[in-house]
Order: sequence, then structure tokens, then C-alpha cells
Amino acid sequence: MTGGRAPDGQGEGREPGEAGFTLLEIVCALAIVAAIAGLALPRLAPGTSRPRLEAYAVEAASIFKADRTAALRRGVPVSTTVDTATRRIASGAGRRVVRLPADVRMEAVLPRACNGVPVRAAVSFLPSGMSCGGTVAVLRGGQGYEVRVNWLTGGVEIVPRGQS
Repeated sequence: MTGGRAPDGQGEGREPGEAGFTLLEIVCALAIVAAIAGLALPRLAPGTSRPRLEAYAVEAASIFKADRTAALRRGVPVSTTVDTATRRIASGAGRRVVRLPADVRMEAVLPRACNGVPVRAAVSFLPSGMSCGGTVAVLRGGQGYEVRVNWLTGGVEIVPRGQS
């Protein structure tokens, strides 16, 4: 047959079975895409997510609440250590510690003295249930959460910060 289409529906100049891609070509293309993704994705590490940031705030609030309860039960003051330089909050009544990753910033507003005693980087809870108060913020990119300790009641609350 000269010109036109071949009787089997194949285009002129093609052998039967040559239409489309081979499995080998598809596997090679997928391997190249996977290699590029494998090189690019680690460089785009998202860091600490907003839900994880909230979880850090909840962990910190939990330590504050546990230390307040310990002060009430034991009848002695208990202080929760807040170290902004190492991004660490440590319980004064137990071994619980919250360590924040390097991409999370911690700010603290703490009293200089509590019940007439100088305090250094801590939130103190008194046997009466009161505290000396303080605020600790866990932030990433200007957004995050504040953990606030009320000086009068010793109550702890978590408040969002920097949400648009």
C-alpha cells in the first residue's frame, strides 16, 4: 500500500508494538524525578509546625500546673525554672522538662522578687496557691503562644500570640 494509513491502524513507518512509552523509559523518568525531589526536599525543611508549637505551650502549662499542685500539697514553695538562653522549662517538683528546638524562640517576663526573696529566671508557686506570676512565650516567625501564670490565683492559661 502506498501512502495513507497502514491497514492495522498504525502510522506509516512504525513497526507493530512501537507506539507509546516502554516500561524502561517510564521507570527512568520516575527515577530522575525522585532523585531531584530527594535533593530538594531536605533543603525545604518546614521547621516546627504551628500545632507542634501549641503542643510545647501545653507542655509548659502542664509543668506550671503540676508545680502549683505540688506547692499546695507539700506546703512549701515550688519554683519552675525558665531558661530563655537554652529554651528550657524545668519543673521544680519533678523531673519534667520542656526543651524547645532551635527554630523556636522563647521569651519570658518574670518577677525579680517573690514574697520578698530575689528570684532568678523562675515562676514560683506558694503553699497558699498563689504565685509570683509570669509569662512565657514560645514563638516561631512572630507567631506562637503565651503561657500566663496569674500571680493572685496561680492559674495558668494559654493565649495565642501574633495570629492574623
